[in-house]
Amino acid sequence: MKEKTYVEDIDRSLYDFRNEDKDAFRLEGGLSEEIVRQISKEKNDTDWMLDLRLKSLKIFNETPFPQWGPAIDGLNMDNIVTYVRPKDNKMTADWKDVPTEIKDTFEKLGIPQAERESLAGVGAQYDSELVYHNIKKEVAEAGVIYTDLESAIHGEYGDMIREHFMKLVPPTDHKFAALHGAVWSGGSFVYVPKGVKVEIPLQSYFRLNAPGAGQFEHTLIIVDEGADLHFIEGCSAPKYNVANLHAGCVELFVGKNAKLRYSTIENWSKNMYNLNTKRALVEDGGTIQWISGSFGSHVSYLYPTSVLQGDGARSEFTGVTFSGAGQDLDTGCKVIHNGPNTTSYVNTRSISKSGGGNTFRSSVNINPKAKNSKSSISCASLMLDSESRSDTIPAMDIRTKDADVGHEAKIGSISDETVFYLMSRGLSEEDARALIVSGFADNVSKELPLEYAIEMNNLIRLEMKGTIG
Repeated sequence: MKEKTYVEDIDRSLYDFRNEDKDAFRLEGGLSEEIVRQISKEKNDTDWMLDLRLKSLKIFNETPFPQWGPAIDGLNMDNIVTYVRPKDNKMTADWKDVPTEIKDTFEKLGIPQAERESLAGVGAQYDSELVYHNIKKEVAEAGVIYTDLESAIHGEYGDMIREHFMKLVPPTDHKFAALHGAVWSGGSFVYVPKGVKVEIPLQSYFRLNAPGAGQFEHTLIIVDEGADLHFIEGCSAPKYNVANLHAGCVELFVGKNAKLRYSTIENWSKNMYNLNTKRALVEDGGTIQWISGSFGSHVSYLYPTSVLQGDGARSEFTGVTFSGAGQDLDTGCKVIHNGPNTTSYVNTRSISKSGGGNTFRSSVNINPKAKNSKSSISCASLMLDSESRSDTIPAMDIRTKDADVGHEAKIGSISDETVFYLMSRGLSEEDARALIVSGFADNVSKELPLEYAIEMNNLIRLEMKGTIG
């Protein structure tokens, strides 16, 4: 067994460094029981959490890698650092107490300016640790809990977390769910009480800044009966010439007649393996809305899943994926109709250029008790050159005759006539093409708050110029 070490300095000649904390503590040594126990010790885990970690490690070691989808043979867990702690890190509710190097990074990304202007609360994670978490006074006074998950486990909501943690996404789900269960670190816990409607969004932002590291945050949100919440997550990482890994987990519990809108803008660097798992359970009359913008990463496996458990439960998924040179993004969504009168709607766009590959997978399961259920899936792909690839792989498993299910897919390209028309109106060819692509992705941007829609359109323009690493 390789001996673990804390590395306080890194050979700077090996990496393309950008704003990293060279004094961060990195728990080296790949993945082993010793490493998992050390992470558990760092986190001051409860006994049940350590037990879950060790069981998850066993499952990980016994579970094969996926035999379908993009190749992930460039990912070697022996070379992935599973825990990185910024030097002198302490989670704080006061932005001025965040270490200067970390604060500078987040301020360039709009944190905490976005909190002051348009958010009910914000959390910021840097590598493996939450460095900042805050919630507006009036939201807290309504009984809303928004805090880091690790603190919540040890507080008055510990029993609630134990009841829900990795119940929607068990470690047996797939190999990287098991990995997450073994080494998870950081993330947020949100509880919205019965009948409370949070008028402005909460946000968590995750920054993976260490080369060769993994980020394994866990987001757990419980929206109680009749409550309403919009939660936004943003993710980013600088570019290094070694593989990084993101294997987070999101578990969403939507109560009776409750509504949760969960929006994500992911801007990973293109050395990232994004193997994230997201799942929602929706009770009677509840609604889950997924808004997803996926940019960056070398390889992605990402399929948010809605389990429509209750009578009249509803799921809406709106997404856009952009792949460029060296990217193979395998994304989509899954809906499981368990209750009667349930409804699901999927509307996705994928854009590929410079040889990038996009695969959209959808899976709709309508079980025997889900009578009078409806599902509609629409996916459109835009290929910007002849080198790129776009595939659609639908799967439908319908176990009742009393269901209405439809699937539509189409692939297109930008017409020269449209580009010429916009150029005749004064736009450069580059701006004309970017404008067309932004319009194509309008299904997502119109669902986001204004500042995030602007951010997404800026990402599209950068992708079109090939300036995102």
